[in-house]
Amino acid sequence: MSYRRTLKLVCGFAGSSAVLVLAAAAAESRGYFGEQRGEKGSRWSRLTVLQAAQPAWTPASHTPVASGHGWDFNWDKRDPSTLTNGKKKESAAEDPSSEQDNGKPKATRNILLIRHSQYNLSGNDDKERILTPLGREQAELTGQRLAALGLKYDVLIHSSMARATETANIISRHLPGVELVSCDLLREGAPIEPVPPVTHWKPDAVQYHEDGARIEAAFRRYIHRASPKQKEDSYEIIVCHANVIRYFVCRALQFPAEGWLRMGLNNGSITWLTIRPSGRVALRTLGDSGFMPPDKITRT
Repeated sequence: MSYRRTLKLVCGFAGSSAVLVLAAAAAESRGYFGEQRGEKGSRWSRLTVLQAAQPAWTPASHTPVASGHGWDFNWDKRDPSTLTNGKKKESAAEDPSSEQDNGKPKATRNILLIRHSQYNLSGNDDKERILTPLGREQAELTGQRLAALGLKYDVLIHSSMARATETANIISRHLPGVELVSCDLLREGAPIEPVPPVTHWKPDAVQYHEDGARIEAAFRRYIHRASPKQKEDSYEIIVCHANVIRYFVCRALQFPAEGWLRMGLNNGSITWLTIRPSGRVALRTLGDSGFMPPDKITRT
């Protein structure tokens, strides 16, 4: 029986990697793979991954294992079971459970983060970087989408940069009666050096130092559980920038903040965070722009 036929039979019936490797090695030594017999640089001598000692696949060996990093329920320092100094409440004279129930948040906060629409990239400064005609169309579409959701919005906060302000003003026309608030903390910037790094964007260390502190301050101001005084669920809109939104998402979900640049957001897209009274956080949508026609979607 020829070695070629022998190899086919072995491959068809053998159940272990050891038999397959031995059969292939025998065939190779006789020149059935096109190399000269005795060739020192044979492929099998170099492919160390094909070893008979390789363990068989089992479900247990491929089951993801938790990293061991638990969820910090006091991530916003507003857990009612702690004081402002972080120590547990202790009181022998009063019923601690009654005190905590009275000061326990009961409402859920919904935060809809909107990236500004397409703008003029060739502008020399912020005042000239206004929305393009397409950008204004995108803002109209985003406003229509927010209105169609039928939610009772409490406030519309926006970055003080021109492109975010203009986007917010257009959206506001579709949400009559919703208060408009401008905030400098939400301006675009470099929150933290991304990992892995990129070659096309390398801010100076001082920019990370300054912008990072500002954007973190914005996160602490706007991303937290509801106050105990809040009785009903709230829906708040924040119109700002891609870097700010991506950083907020990483921080809110307790993901490594340096991974913010691994996400992409379209212009006018909606990112929806939900913060429960317990401190749990859910990302309901990330960069949703499915309400726009395909020819209106951009990411500049």
